[in-house]
Amino acid sequence: MNLVNLQEVSLAYGPLVLLDGVSLGIDEGDRIGVVGRNGGGKSTLVSVLAQATEPDSGRVIHNRGLRVGFLHQRDSFPDTTVGAYVLGDRAEHEWAGDPRIRDVLRGLLGAWDLGAGMDTLSGGERRRAALARLLIAEHDLIVLDEPTNHLDIEGIAWLADHLNARKEALVVVTHDRWFLDAVTNRTWEVVDGRVERYEGGYAAYVLAKAERERLAAAAEERRQNLMRKELAWLRRGPQARSSKPKFRVDAANALIADVPPLRDTVELVSFASARLGKTVIDLEHVDLKAGDTPLLEDLTWQLGPGDRVGLVGVNGAGKTSLLRLLAAEREADGGRVRRGRTVKLAHLSQNLAELDPRTRPLEAVNEVRQFVTIGKREYSAGQMLERFGFRGDRQWTPIGDLSGGERRRLQLLRLLMDEPNVVLLDEPTNDLDIETLNELEDLLDGWPGSLVVVSHDRYFLERVTDRTLALMGDRTLAFLPGGVDEYLARRARQEGRDAVPGVASPAADTSSDGGAGDAQDAAPRVSAAERRAAQKEMQRLERRMDRIGKREGELHALMAEAADDYTRLADLDAELKTLQAEKEELEERWLAEAERIGE
Repeated sequence: MNLVNLQEVSLAYGPLVLLDGVSLGIDEGDRIGVVGRNGGGKSTLVSVLAQATEPDSGRVIHNRGLRVGFLHQRDSFPDTTVGAYVLGDRAEHEWAGDPRIRDVLRGLLGAWDLGAGMDTLSGGERRRAALARLLIAEHDLIVLDEPTNHLDIEGIAWLADHLNARKEALVVVTHDRWFLDAVTNRTWEVVDGRVERYEGGYAAYVLAKAERERLAAAAEERRQNLMRKELAWLRRGPQARSSKPKFRVDAANALIADVPPLRDTVELVSFASARLGKTVIDLEHVDLKAGDTPLLEDLTWQLGPGDRVGLVGVNGAGKTSLLRLLAAEREADGGRVRRGRTVKLAHLSQNLAELDPRTRPLEAVNEVRQFVTIGKREYSAGQMLERFGFRGDRQWTPIGDLSGGERRRLQLLRLLMDEPNVVLLDEPTNDLDIETLNELEDLLDGWPGSLVVVSHDRYFLERVTDRTLALMGDRTLAFLPGGVDEYLARRARQEGRDAVPGVASPAADTSSDGGAGDAQDAAPRVSAAERRAAQKEMQRLERRMDRIGKREGELHALMAEAADDYTRLADLDAELKTLQAEKEELEERWLAEAERIGE
């Protein structure tokens, strides 16, 4: 059954046309992801779909009685309690006995006090409350504008599972590509006032778009060849030009009339990095606190040259504090931090306020460096700003007037202009659209320095890092061979799934043979010296596994090149199998050490 139809819908704000004669529809069961550049019209499109915004022209037709749940990016909140806002006038026995409502409260609100006032919540907490209120109600169509903002990795995974279990049609705008792949089966790209439609989630969209662009490039190449012949024919001297039939001149003009302007893309450049020595950053028996609250105790860990680490963890466990410690922006509360002499460090924090809002982008970049040499060519700060999407007057727009995404891009440019060899990124994907994320990933993918990333964007983490470390809230730093999936599994075991705000959790069943609490109680105690020795052995094993992983990638590339040389191919395959066997053995040894010390 058809739910919504748009017929020749157009909408513009001044000279900026966001929707230009758009016609499309939504049927029952559709799961649609909306992608596109920041400011390109994604939020406008879904607002028009939900009839929250009137178009300038065209029609928006809803099926009779259609129930639409719409999560705006900016909601208004009444002066009431969390419970009254989220649950409405439902009696406690009514909502506490409803498994669906309990699941929403558990997944989004955790152990919140439902009697707290909405005015006591942060912006991110209010956003979660608005999402919970929407999901508790029943709808025919759910429209979500950036629902993953302010959700951590666990919250995003829960939301994906929850939406997949629902039957309503779904339209979602998000920059989280993992989430798009998890919940959508169609993709709409808003570009230049049009809506391009693709079948499948984000991965299928990328493949389909690449194929479209390949076909378009082939057609463009044929057209350019014809255009060059036409223009060469027109240039064969004044006498010849004057005798040309008018239709040939018109044909040549038609060929070049619709050549599009150069795209205003963000081109991130791989900067030369200073050489790193053997020592980058070593933490030895480090204690870290937030006020009087211990975050980490007796941590020994090394960040080596070329290490690419993704850092995940429980909110409040100390991810940002650990980054600040690595960046020498705070002192350890115990232990020792050693940094290599050749380390040139850059730290991208979450705080955008560090840029003076009165300063212009060109001035902000000139403060770092006026010129940078890339390859054999020297670029000025203005030229680099153009490559990062700041064209014309945008270079002189006060930073306070820039969007969040533009300020984030400016921070990245300032950071990279200084040519660091160790980069610490705290939520670098905030406010960046998918196109900019792709460019940033492409840069970091080939960047030779050491990298530590804190991010809730699972796709980004898995793309740019080689291993995952986690702060589980138990004052330790755990290595996770299984990556984010292993983190989510550990957190599920750690917290359980029965905690609902306002409802007492049942007592844990301590009689169970496989209970986590029993396993911990039964685990043999190890001394501090044994723990340190085990951690050092685990780090040695990790470094060896990293080297094997890199060699595996090299072997795959060599095997592709030697596809016709069967002797060479057999030798490479034998080496690959040997490395894979060694890696399996190393992983088993690592897991044994981790189990022995209870990590």
